[in-house]
Amino acid sequence: MTDMAARLAADTLALVQIASESRDEHAIIEAITPRLATAPGLSTVEDHDAVLVALPKRRPGYPLVVLAGHVDTVARAGAGSATVDGDLVRGRGAADMKGGLAVMLALAEDGIRSDTVDLGYLFFGREEVAIAESALLPALDRVRALQEAALAVVLEPTDNTLEVGCNGNLQAVVRVRGRAAHSARPWHGDNAIHAAIGALAPVADLPARDVDVDGLVFREVVSVTTIAGGRANNVVPDLVEAEVNMRYAPSRAPADAETWLRDLLDHTGAEVQIVSNAPPGRVCLANPLVKRLSAAGDLEVRPKQAWTPVAEFGMAGIDAVNLGPGDPRYAHSDDEQVGAAALARTYEIVSAFLAEEA
Repeated sequence: MTDMAARLAADTLALVQIASESRDEHAIIEAITPRLATAPGLSTVEDHDAVLVALPKRRPGYPLVVLAGHVDTVARAGAGSATVDGDLVRGRGAADMKGGLAVMLALAEDGIRSDTVDLGYLFFGREEVAIAESALLPALDRVRALQEAALAVVLEPTDNTLEVGCNGNLQAVVRVRGRAAHSARPWHGDNAIHAAIGALAPVADLPARDVDVDGLVFREVVSVTTIAGGRANNVVPDLVEAEVNMRYAPSRAPADAETWLRDLLDHTGAEVQIVSNAPPGRVCLANPLVKRLSAAGDLEVRPKQAWTPVAEFGMAGIDAVNLGPGDPRYAHSDDEQVGAAALARTYEIVSAFLAEEA
C-alpha cells in the first residue's frame, strides 16, 4: 500500500466513524470546517444549512471546476462499526461517499492547483432523502460564485469510471379501491387485491427500455417496490396501495415521465399520485473539461443508471459528472466498503486532470 493510499484510507475510516445520517450532519460538517479553513489558497464562502463551500481567489478567464460531495449517509441499519480490513475500509458511508470526501479533503489540504482552471470544493447534506429536502439546490441558488462553474465533479461511487448524466427518479403511489365485504360472501364486495393484480400487471409485464443519448445507453425501468392491503383474513379488502418507482432517461422531461406513467395505468382504474420526481441529469460529453478529465485518467465513460446530484447541478445550468473511488454495488449495503488503492487512484486522476494544459 502506498503512503497516499494509507493516508486516504485512514482519513476515510475517521470520516466513517462520524455518524452523519441524513438530517443529522452537524458533527461531520463541524469536523470538515476547520480543515477547509486552513487549506492553502481557499476561503470558506458558505457555511449554512449543512453546506460548506470553499473557493479560491478567482483568476480572470480561468474556468471554475468544483469538486462536490454529500456528507450524509443512509441509516446505519445492519452495517457494522467502521473498521480497516487489509486495504479495505468498511462501514456505513465508506463507498457512498466518505471515501470521495477523503479524496476531496486531501486535494484541498495538499493545495493542489492548476495552471488552467480554478478549483473549488462543495460539501453538502441531505442527499440521501427526497429532492424536496435538498440542501444542494438552495446552495446553488444562494452562492452566486457556484453558478459560474464550468464543471462540477461529484465524487459519488463509480469505481473510478466516468459516469455522465443520470436517470430521472419518479416515485408514485398507486391506489386500487374496492368494497369491503365478509369473505364468506365475497360477491357482496369488490376485492381490491384481486383488482390490483390486474391494475399492476402493465408494470410487471413492462420490459426494460434502452434509450441512446449521445452514444450512452440508459435503461428505463418501472418497478412496484411496496404493496399493502387488507384488514383481516375474513374481510374482502377495499383498498390496496402500492409504491411504483420509475427510472427514466435524460431524453425524457419530468412532466413527460409523469404523463407516461399515468397513461400506462389509466385504463386499469387505478389512482396514481406522484409523490416525488427528481429530474434526470443532462449528458455533457461535449464539454471540453469532461473530455479532458476522461483523457487524464484514460477513463471508461458510461451512463449513470441511478439518480445522483449531477441532476441538481443541471437544473442550475451547470454541467456535472460522477467520478469516485467507491464501487456502486457496495453503496447502502451492510458490507459497505472502499479500497485504499481506489482512493489513491481517484486522487491521481483528479491531480492529472488539474495538471493538464488547456
